[in-house]
Amino acid sequence: MTFREATEKDLTQIVKMIADDELGKKREHFKIPLPDAYLNAFQMIDSDSNQELIVVENSQSEIIGTMQLSFIQYLTYQGGIRAQIEGVRIRKDQRGLGIGKKMVEWAIHRAKEKKAHLIQLTTDKKRPKAIQFYTDLGFTASHEGMKMHFTS
Repeated sequence: MTFREATEKDLTQIVKMIADDELGKKREHFKIPLPDAYLNAFQMIDSDSNQELIVVENSQSEIIGTMQLSFIQYLTYQGGIRAQIEGVRIRKDQRGLGIGKKMVEWAIHRAKEKKAHLIQLTTDKKRPKAIQFYTDLGFTASHEGMKMHFTS
């Protein structure tokens, strides 16, 4: 497997993976051509040195996974950096093969390279398998997360 930063040409495959699960189907709008909002978001991510949109390729150079890492500078922890994992997705036909574990291990290594003092993530409470997956990798439910969604 190869890990690399995503390019604009990868965007369709990334959005397809993000939309290809029960929750993603409800909140994403995957169609070809992609809505402009996805390209605009990609360009913002790509131009921010604290954001890394990663794709994972198999030996045939096919994209089989994606995730986003954000490096957040804080004043807490004596000016520490937190790494945030978001949008971990595996192509449907590749799930259950250990790719997700390798992706998260890669993200942990990358966070250490960037001198982050911790790595964090959220996962929807409606994803019990994901919660168990992250627990098995050593993540702990140390905080209660809260969100407020805004309507447009």
